[in-house]
Amino acid sequence: MPNCFLASSSPRRRELLGQLGCQFDCVSPEIDETPGDRESPTDYVARLAREKAWAGEALTDGSRPVLGSDTVVVLDGRILGKPRDQADAEATLAALRGRSHQVMTAVAVVWRERLEQALVVTEVTFGAMTAEQIRDYVAGGEPMDKAGSYGIQGEGGAFVKAINGSYSAVVGLPLVETRELLSRF
Repeated sequence: MPNCFLASSSPRRRELLGQLGCQFDCVSPEIDETPGDRESPTDYVARLAREKAWAGEALTDGSRPVLGSDTVVVLDGRILGKPRDQADAEATLAALRGRSHQVMTAVAVVWRERLEQALVVTEVTFGAMTAEQIRDYVAGGEPMDKAGSYGIQGEGGAFVKAINGSYSAVVGLPLVETRELLSRF
């Protein structure tokens, strides 16, 4: 596995990349994450991963590949971003309860003008949740920096009834696809 740069400040992505045995340094590029007009969720998440990787490469010495990634939660074709406030987090979780949604995670690796990319879509189904459970979960703060207002790897995992796809992609970095992409470099 090659050494690389991770274009992310996410502690979850750092932990997951470390599970691959990859040695890496982090850079934190800033990009505009505004969805384009009529941009589909898959196009949006793939574009953000590419832009993070390219912007991250500009912050490095060019000695190693740069990995960028992004994750979105999609319900009924609509992207559910990070909550603006507690009321937004509660509304998002209320919309997800008892339903299935998609978690889309894109990974892009760039180096020396070369780009390799993968997109992983996982279906997640929430069980029933009371309004009180939602309020208590949001009050604990965990949902506030997470797409879809929950973290499957934390207390939010207690709401997940079923998952069809990659658990690590829902957390923020699909391990199998990331390993495969990095091995090409």
